[in-house]
Amino acid sequence: MSWLVLVLSGVLEAVWATALGRSQGFTRPVPSVIFVVALIASMAGLAYAMRALPTGTSYAVWVGIGAALTVVHAMVTGAESTSALKIVFLLMIIGGVVGLKASH
Repeated sequence: MSWLVLVLSGVLEAVWATALGRSQGFTRPVPSVIFVVALIASMAGLAYAMRALPTGTSYAVWVGIGAALTVVHAMVTGAESTSALKIVFLLMIIGGVVGLKASH
């Protein structure tokens, strides 16, 4: 259960990071509210997962999922350029997350 909560919290990290960028310095209300709600839920899920999983592994997986999904979303929406090298590095992040899970 802790791993599932951790993965969902990582997804929520990507949501709040994207919402933060779209809030334009908290001047846009809807993305600002999404940011706050997703941030609280993401941190709560991370804290819950850390009750059963090691801190370092939990944090690395949470950040890895959030970072990878944030970049993928930006590339898919055209907010960020796509390149073969970026995709290779994203796959490395994903491989690291999978490796942390497999080694636990």
